[in-house]
Amino acid sequence: MITFITGNKHKVIEAENIFKDYDINLEHIDLGYCEPQGTLEEVAISGAKYASRKLNKPVIVEDAGLFIKALKGFPGTYSSYVQETLGNQGILKLLDGVNDRYAEFRSVIGYCAPNSEPKIFLGKVIGEIAVEEKGDLGFAFDPIFYVPAESKTFGELTTEEKNQFSHRKNSLEKFIKWYSIQ
Repeated sequence: MITFITGNKHKVIEAENIFKDYDINLEHIDLGYCEPQGTLEEVAISGAKYASRKLNKPVIVEDAGLFIKALKGFPGTYSSYVQETLGNQGILKLLDGVNDRYAEFRSVIGYCAPNSEPKIFLGKVIGEIAVEEKGDLGFAFDPIFYVPAESKTFGELTTEEKNQFSHRKNSLEKFIKWYSIQ
């Protein structure tokens, strides 16, 4: 049993679908924690450490972000805030007339058990920012994150399709492989 600390129901659904392939049960607890200003890794470490000590059990937290090359990595660690304030249309406006639309979704899993130091696991997926929103599946930036290998945005992929290669799948699988041999 793994305890996943998040307030994002979409992340829980994606994680549950990934964990079931490994016969690992996932418990979800929405435990708010203070996120320091810093990298995805720093946020995941801080959150995992806090939650593990507060609940006195092993936990995972996940922090993710969209990193756009032409915007020097923006929105990055501010992705959630930018999604709430600018939204997808705001990102598309920032990239109006920009040819280099390279982007990465990155996910960092932070794991911590009581009385131990946290471990982190980074996953990413490479794509580009579409010129318009496509699809109504997924959440947040999914309708503007285009994956050339799939010829679709994340917003056009079902959770099962997205979970074949997503940034979250990559970080969770790295964690699961490590966790399975502990």
